[in-house]
Amino acid sequence: MLKKRRICRFCEERVLYIDYKDEKRLLRFTTEQGKIIPRRTSGNCAKHQHQLTRAIKRARHLALIPFVAEMTR
Repeated sequence: MLKKRRICRFCEERVLYIDYKDEKRLLRFTTEQGKIIPRRTSGNCAKHQHQLTRAIKRARHLALIPFVAEMTR
């Protein structure tokens, strides 16, 4: 059985630049632990995955989003 191919959300919305200040959008592409979701899972194209990764890293350095989520025991 063939899986349905995921379409890049950013290409669909015709996004030219992924802004590092858009925290809500960036957090959607990170796991609970704070890891960046890979391209094969998220369905992004290579161009937008590179932009997304760069935006997440910039936002982390400017403390807009956390590097690692808080651990609760």
